Amino acid sequence: MKANVTITLKKGVLDPQGKAIEGALHSLGFDGVENVRQGKLIELELPETDREAARAQVEAMCEKLLANTVIESYRIDLV
Repeated sequence: MKANVTITLKKGVLDPQGKAIEGALHSLGFDGVENVRQGKLIELELPETDREAARAQVEAMCEKLLANTVIESYRIDLV
């Protein structure tokens, strides 16, 4: 089973990379773009076939290593 984990900064946490992207987009003529937030995508291949067990395993990975849960939130999509 494949899992995609999307990790982004929580609302209210300063996102300097998002601001830099927003500024670059404005300089390229994309003036309507606002509140840009950036994040990361982690793709995992799991041997697990049970969806709930896979989700629990990936959630444990996020809580222990993949995301800094103090300032980041994550979303798990199983494919």
